Amino acid sequence: MSNIKLVVGLGNPGDEYSFTRHNCGFMVVDELADRLGVSYWKSQDGCSVGVAKASSLNRKSGSADDGDLVLVKPQAFMNCSGGPVAHVMKRYGVKPSEILVIHDDLDLAAGKVRVKEGGGHGGHNGVRSIVNSIGKDFPRLRMGIGRPPGKMDPADFVLAKVRKGQADDLMALVYLGADVAQIAISEGLAKAMSKYGGK
Repeated sequence: MSNIKLVVGLGNPGDEYSFTRHNCGFMVVDELADRLGVSYWKSQDGCSVGVAKASSLNRKSGSADDGDLVLVKPQAFMNCSGGPVAHVMKRYGVKPSEILVIHDDLDLAAGKVRVKEGGGHGGHNGVRSIVNSIGKDFPRLRMGIGRPPGKMDPADFVLAKVRKGQADDLMALVYLGADVAQIAISEGLAKAMSKYGGK
């Protein structure tokens, strides 16, 4: 049975960040919302929140007791994600082990994804903020964006609008991330980790 009750995608609010590598967490959550029929978003606890009904989730147990799924996009900037996440978790009575945080990862090859359970922040400021607010024992879906070319500053790389020639690659990563998140949601974190939890 899946124990994922809340999915958090990390990103920065505002149109200027809408198609950047740093916002792939937001993009995966938006893709999940499309797949699960979530069309209404509300502003709650500093987050944009959508709720997928249990009937749309295809949980393996087939039990309505699994409940609805809360989709979350913190609307504070990336480095301040922890407070809003903590507040929305409290509102819905969700434990750290019951959330899945989706974020970009410079240290993972572009196009690759990895599921991990707990651990450090790996230098990611959004994850760092969440760790500081709720502790480190929450599952993550790491979205590989690779390292910037040449001597390009990593901050410029993650915040730059993706060029037309790279857009298909970013969207392929987003679709893969949504596929993996759905496995974690419907079949359980252990199943997702067995497929995408490589070292």
